[in-house]
Amino acid sequence: MTGPDSTGKGKKQRREPFDYSLLLVVLILVGFGLVVLYSTSSWNGQVKFADKAYYLKKQFFATSLGLAAMYVVSGIDYHRWERLAWLGYLLSLVLSTAVLFFGDEYNGSKRWLSIGPLSFQPSEFAKLAVIVLLASVISRRVKKMTSLKQMFLVMLLILPIVGLVGTNNLSTAIIIMGIAVILVFTASPKYLQFIAMGGLGVGFLAIFLSVESYRLERLAIWRNPEAYEKGYQTLQGLYAIGSGGLFGVGYGNSMQKLGFVPEAQNDMIFSIVCEEFGLLGALLLMLLFLLLVWRLLMIAVHVPDLLGSLIAAGIMGHILIQVILNIAVVTNTIPNTGITLPFVSYGGTSVLFLLSEMGLALNVSRHVRQEP
Repeated sequence: MTGPDSTGKGKKQRREPFDYSLLLVVLILVGFGLVVLYSTSSWNGQVKFADKAYYLKKQFFATSLGLAAMYVVSGIDYHRWERLAWLGYLLSLVLSTAVLFFGDEYNGSKRWLSIGPLSFQPSEFAKLAVIVLLASVISRRVKKMTSLKQMFLVMLLILPIVGLVGTNNLSTAIIIMGIAVILVFTASPKYLQFIAMGGLGVGFLAIFLSVESYRLERLAIWRNPEAYEKGYQTLQGLYAIGSGGLFGVGYGNSMQKLGFVPEAQNDMIFSIVCEEFGLLGALLLMLLFLLLVWRLLMIAVHVPDLLGSLIAAGIMGHILIQVILNIAVVTNTIPNTGITLPFVSYGGTSVLFLLSEMGLALNVSRHVRQEP
């Protein structure tokens, strides 16, 4: 993808400091997320920790770190990160391997590493590392990307991290695979190869599903949640969505968050948004995500070099896939995969690296050439 013609005669060009529209949407989403999180988590916080603001305080701390990271990263030329692409990817492999042996288990999933009082999810770092690595690799061999063989070699590059992450976090593995497919397609938009890669991804997913019996059980629960005890969370989430109606029951007035939807502040927070703000509130939230994706798409289209275009496209793909998966899970459109809603669900590691990605996108937007 290339930007506007920089050789046009008689046309002066200037660089914008960054994309203010993107920044505004991100800040609105972050603010909305904190407001909703307090309402959703206050009951759990009071019951478990005798502090209604327990989850809000932790999220606010992580968000503050994330905003600081976004500010710092937005001021660093994105070309510099290319030098660290392989190091970042190797680090993600090491951390993801460490989780398998030394990770903390929570709600049956071993996804966290603890360093002193702090814990984080290496899989969140892996998404960012994969975006930067693939953007670097593909931009360097873009002329060869018309070959199906080269496309599969690029996909083969990320299989180690997909395998490691997918062991305990299939949803994140799906997101990483999706990011890779989008970046390959961005560099060489040929539909036959795109379909072939999609088939490879489906095959890989089928292998993961067949390895662990509990994943096949999730498929059965998805088809008939009423018949399984583990379908309780899905049913309660659907009740929350239905009870919200068109305009919702009002901020803070949700009944389903009072222990009916387990851990409502995490994966199922969209159901509480629907209950308290109604269908209109849910649509407005989805509109914000669409605006965010649109701004990232515009940056990818208009940045002058392919590296920047691929970085923006990778971040766009990450947000788009994760939002679609979360909403699809909450509405029981697909089986439960345990994926958070970006900027809204509780999760310090998630918001920290999401805001870091936004800082990277803002820096790419600084290089978009605009004609007055």
